[in-house]
Amino acid sequence: MATMAQDLIWYVSYGSNMSAARLRCYLEGGRPRGGRVDHVGARDRTPPVRDAAVTLPGRVYFAGESRTWGGGMAFYDHDAAGPTPARAFLVTVGQFVDIAAQEMHRRPQPDDPLEAVVLAGLPGGRHASGPGHYETVVEVGRLDGTPMLTITASHACATVPHTAPGEPYLATLAEGLRESRGWSRARSDEYFRMRVPQRPR
Repeated sequence: MATMAQDLIWYVSYGSNMSAARLRCYLEGGRPRGGRVDHVGARDRTPPVRDAAVTLPGRVYFAGESRTWGGGMAFYDHDAAGPTPARAFLVTVGQFVDIAAQEMHRRPQPDDPLEAVVLAGLPGGRHASGPGHYETVVEVGRLDGTPMLTITASHACATVPHTAPGEPYLATLAEGLRESRGWSRARSDEYFRMRVPQRPR
């Protein structure tokens, strides 16, 4: 019987998973408030060991159409000008891989090839498992000597049309910023306003 990789890494969220309740749906299973999709949960359902507010050098942008929330999805471009407030969760490599699988609407599986990739270290700090929305893993730094990894798309901020996120999604992002940084909803709205395409008047 296959076992999960128990080595610890920092999973860094810049989107809805900054909310502890939303991330819990990927670990324990369930549907996030305001979402449309039920998640099966990770093979290891224990909570993160720690979490910490971090700041990434790249930029968040919104594109595509979310199956879970409707409206645009948050992506991270490590090579575009930032900064980006984010939240890091100390989890096992196995949990990280299971979160990544569910981001692509797949069930977590034993012997996921991404486990071996993460354990070996990302060549060049980046690994693309496929062309999907959240199939590119980027190392965004280290915290207490442990790698910080985030999940995004293979496309860059400047190469795709941008789309506005829906209110339930924005509310969940704001919840994560409040929990990790003490931001008010007004401050979160202002931050995202600068990253959301403006509708014609």
